Amino acid sequence: MSEAISNLQVAQERAMAGRPRVGGFPYLAETLRRAGVTRNVWHLPACASLYLTQLGSVMQQGTPLMSGSFDVPPFDEQALVAAIRADQAGESTFPQFLLAAWQAGVIRYEVDFVERHVTYEGSHGESYVERYPAPPPAIG
Repeated sequence: MSEAISNLQVAQERAMAGRPRVGGFPYLAETLRRAGVTRNVWHLPACASLYLTQLGSVMQQGTPLMSGSFDVPPFDEQALVAAIRADQAGESTFPQFLLAAWQAGVIRYEVDFVERHVTYEGSHGESYVERYPAPPPAIG
């Protein structure tokens, strides 16, 4: 196992152990940022996730949302924002959030841990940017 993979896994475990149920994403993001992760790129519905870190790039393959051939849903910003708000309120699991984002037409999203924003993209160049706040200083 590379140092980049080991570092990422430790940071993910730390983040998930301390992440609050409501409003937990800023905590997760800050924990990864402090571990040297600068960006995270997700591809839906494959659930393939690329982490760009100071120690190297790491690809993680999650369980795909579906397989085979299927139509890409149209980009629906309102549905995407509703999925984001449900996640922020602790009303959905991460797999439920990913499915809701896909159903809202998101094929890719990128988290910039340095600038603290997430850019969600549709198949025809549509995009929505969600900024997130810095977490309380108690993280560490």
